[in-house]
Amino acid sequence: MELLLFNVLNGLLLGVFYALMAMGLSLILGLNRIINFAHGGFLALAGYLAYTLLPYVGFFGALIVAPLLTAVLGVLVERFLIRRLYGRDPLFSLLLTFGLVLVIEDMIRTIWGAQGLPLQTPAILQSALSQTYFFITGYRVLILAIAVLFSIGLLLFLRYTKVGLRILAGASDLDTIAALGVNIYQLRAVSFAAGIFLAGIAGVLAAGWQGLTPQMGDALIMPSFVAIIVGGVGSLLGSLLGGLLIGVASGVTSAFYPQASQLVIYLIMALVLAIRPRGLLGKKGVFE
Repeated sequence: MELLLFNVLNGLLLGVFYALMAMGLSLILGLNRIINFAHGGFLALAGYLAYTLLPYVGFFGALIVAPLLTAVLGVLVERFLIRRLYGRDPLFSLLLTFGLVLVIEDMIRTIWGAQGLPLQTPAILQSALSQTYFFITGYRVLILAIAVLFSIGLLLFLRYTKVGLRILAGASDLDTIAALGVNIYQLRAVSFAAGIFLAGIAGVLAAGWQGLTPQMGDALIMPSFVAIIVGGVGSLLGSLLGGLLIGVASGVTSAFYPQASQLVIYLIMALVLAIRPRGLLGKKGVFE
């Protein structure tokens, strides 16, 4: 039972990272119409920025400042690279972001080196909260709490703010809100920055749990796209649900048959697409 709970918790934590990544990807895909393969690179960059900032602002300061700096870089990327591709074949943006992640990873190797680095977390968070369930540490609980906080915050932002409502409206009909006088370029910049910020939060949290490597985002990017498909393209809540679902499924599978822990993610995607092509919470007409 303890082994099962250990793997379920690990799967839930992975699901949190998949969900944060998937929500950011879904936000960018919905309004910007961009398949952002560089999302994992931004995740890794935020983790390394947090490593550099840690001695000056502490862990919790780095947890906020590093994703914000990464989001600013995302705005610059959107302004000078991505914006030129709006309205063109999606293949161009896919190739651009795929090349961009290679550039980011090489930049990380140049600045911080190719070897893995540890991100020191507060000592008070490293101790177990239970003598029986030693794997339940303060840091793991913190990861879950922060993920819940930022997920709810994003949903409330989109639902109850003028900018958020415009982003949702633009994802449904960008031409109409442009005709109403909304600056869609600023809106797309905000959407892109918000998506990168979520990736940055995931990057710092993941670095504190598993350490830093230049390729740390590569293992998360494909499951994050799977989470979008499982949850439903166009649904942020679906992306959250899809990420948690495939993460827990992978963790449970690891307890019984570790070799299939990644395979089960794609089996779930195939099963959902076979039964409900739009995804669990996706809008009708996206894939059917």
